[in-house]
Amino acid sequence: MQILLGIGTDASSPFFDTREVRRGVVPGTGLRMFPRAVQEARFAWMSGLIVTSGLTHRFGDVVALADVSLDVPSGRIGLVGANGAGKTTLIRILLGMLTPTRGSAQVMGLDVRHDTLALRSRVGYMPEDACLPAAQTAADFVAFAAELAGIPAADSRRRASEILFLVGLHEERFRYLGDFSTGMLQRVKLAQAIVHDPEVTFLDEPAAGLDPEGREHMLELIIRLGEFGISVVYSSHILDDVERTCDWVVMLDGGRLVRSGPIAAMGSEDAVTVEVLDDPQAFVRWLHERGAKADVAGRSVRVRFDGDPFNLVRDGLAATDTGVRRMGRRARTLEDAFIEDARPREAT
Repeated sequence: MQILLGIGTDASSPFFDTREVRRGVVPGTGLRMFPRAVQEARFAWMSGLIVTSGLTHRFGDVVALADVSLDVPSGRIGLVGANGAGKTTLIRILLGMLTPTRGSAQVMGLDVRHDTLALRSRVGYMPEDACLPAAQTAADFVAFAAELAGIPAADSRRRASEILFLVGLHEERFRYLGDFSTGMLQRVKLAQAIVHDPEVTFLDEPAAGLDPEGREHMLELIIRLGEFGISVVYSSHILDDVERTCDWVVMLDGGRLVRSGPIAAMGSEDAVTVEVLDDPQAFVRWLHERGAKADVAGRSVRVRFDGDPFNLVRDGLAATDTGVRRMGRRARTLEDAFIEDARPREAT
């Protein structure tokens, strides 16, 4: 906790925000907060992390984003969609790197068109593309990134060492980046994105190209950032990774907003899935006669009903003398939500 939030350091340290909450201090008292209190205070302060209205961006005749309106709170936010869905374009607009064709966007209350410098001083960015200088060591590069953020040179070296330790590169910090593996380079990119203790960091496909062990380590680091009180916008096309690490999801498909909301609110499916022991046709006919919808896949029947589906299934099994192996509601995943929300629009 000391590494990322400055707890235990001088409150006048130049690389921490001057607000008391940002230093993990109870306002007006000078007392240090416990880590959980710091996290809750920072996230409460940034309740409207990202707000967009009618955000649209075109590259010539290609529409990269189309009328995207968001109101996203602080925390760990997953930005998901297939390749070409508009994720990177949205991130670059939110960082002030692209000017949208139409619409407005704010990050932490700062307008991305007019408050660009103030915004960039408070955010971190891990790009997807290869961008590290092969002839520099990890320690030199991360320290340089810290100096660019306004941290004095002496403090930058110490800060770089701490952050490289956090991402698991302490022993390799004096090696040249040109000798690093893909996984190590990804961790260096993450280190430079958080070395200045940002309030929010944007991670563009941070697990891309990693082996299973490296991917696991990267996901653990993303979870830890949220625990330290740093909001994370995590862009990925791997829905399982986002579901594991994030508490809010923004789904894009073809440049359009599909869904924005808390992952926990997805809950369970409305349907009941029944696996029967016998031929399900008689059971399915009985369900249809009573207005239920039933989809059959082998001996598995997915039942939707406006009333209580469990009572209906129970009565149907008894009436048709159909044996049952198991039944229950399946938890809805991000993949379920994406298929249900995005694919019907494609078919219209």
